[in-house]
Amino acid sequence: MRRHRFTTVTPSFGDPKQSKMHPDAPSFIPWFRNAAPYINAFRGRTFVISFSGETIEGKGFPHLLHDIALLDSLGVRLVLVFGARTRIERLLAERGIESRYHQGLRITDHSALEAIKTAVGSLQLELEALLSMGLPNSPMAGASIRIVSGNFVTARPLGIRDGIDLRHTGEVRRIDSGAISAQLDAGNIVLLPPLGYSPTGEIFNLRAERVASAAARALAAEKLIYLLEEEGLRTPEGTPVRELTVGEAEERLKKEEQTIPVTIAAPLACAIEACRGGVRRSHLLDSRIDGALLQELFTRDGCGTLVATERFEGIRAATIEDVGGILELITPLEQAGILVPRDREWLEMEIDHFCVAERDNAIIGCIALHPFPDEKVAEVAALAVHPDYRGEGRGERLLEFVEQRARQHGIERLFVLTTHTPHWFQERGYRIAAVEELPVTRQAMYNYQRNSRVCLKVL
Repeated sequence: MRRHRFTTVTPSFGDPKQSKMHPDAPSFIPWFRNAAPYINAFRGRTFVISFSGETIEGKGFPHLLHDIALLDSLGVRLVLVFGARTRIERLLAERGIESRYHQGLRITDHSALEAIKTAVGSLQLELEALLSMGLPNSPMAGASIRIVSGNFVTARPLGIRDGIDLRHTGEVRRIDSGAISAQLDAGNIVLLPPLGYSPTGEIFNLRAERVASAAARALAAEKLIYLLEEEGLRTPEGTPVRELTVGEAEERLKKEEQTIPVTIAAPLACAIEACRGGVRRSHLLDSRIDGALLQELFTRDGCGTLVATERFEGIRAATIEDVGGILELITPLEQAGILVPRDREWLEMEIDHFCVAERDNAIIGCIALHPFPDEKVAEVAALAVHPDYRGEGRGERLLEFVEQRARQHGIERLFVLTTHTPHWFQERGYRIAAVEELPVTRQAMYNYQRNSRVCLKVL
């Protein structure tokens, strides 16, 4: 986001002071507690959600509607943009009309436009009916949901490209953000079809993903969400891509232009455009995953690809507001004898020496750097990573971060006192050293009962 500061609820990582959970307690209780900051932060925010005709006709669409209704009940302002390609293609085939494209754009002649109006109109009526019926036999049964649609999108023709007249295929000229906002203020969900209207009364066929991007930018939406009919972006190794900055997303499109399917490339390009235009975050999700929308919005790690102008996760200097999060990380390790116990008062006094790894405003890692400036030496301490995020190199990145800070401050040597992880530090350039190699003042505080190994590194 750069980014909401969640101040009303702090996600719990298992504070040992909390009472033990009853063994029969439902598993949703920890999830609900961690989702609470998102519920609070999203209330009153505008989300633009785009889904295709394939998604509408898929088996999981009723569940998606339930989730959309749930977002509405939580106070999220919703703009829904739907595509109709599947139904348009089927209707054209039934009428014996050939689908013609140029550079991925439909050539919309008069007969094609008539089929498009029929297909889009029928889908719009079906969506309004489905969302207006209170979703019986669902978690949102009896919910009063109001759907509004209208001529909110002004369009213009794309014209002639490479000598090909695209006829009634157009592009978004303007979004009537004032009229849409008025409807959102009234508590209505706004439904936008892939059609636009000109001041002269013409109708233009538009790409749904571009309508969604334009609407998100015009409304300064908190989020733009594309629900896809496929897995989405993956690394060369086949693992899902969970996060991209705008720059990384642009680079990926350039490098993999020929290999990324257009069904992913088009929404990704629109997501980039939206973020460049002020939208805080864009998301690409696999709509076939039941609950993908809720998982992406109300869990820290989500299940899709996030595109944002800034990093979703990063390392920074700690502030006094981070003391609680740091204590939750280090207390279990102190109780296990891995770290030396530190109380809140000491931590508050020493907070300027700490750095934290932050993921969506939650502290998932920490490290301290205590300098001995007269001797150009510093101690690395309190390195901790939350159990859910271990094994992915975060500890090493925290160590590299403080090593770089030490160099910037003229520190020439670093040392660590450890009872459990000397080999981990040795693998990262530290050597086993004697207590006598510590700064004199630190030698005086050395705990011989603890008998920690001294690891030393020359920068």
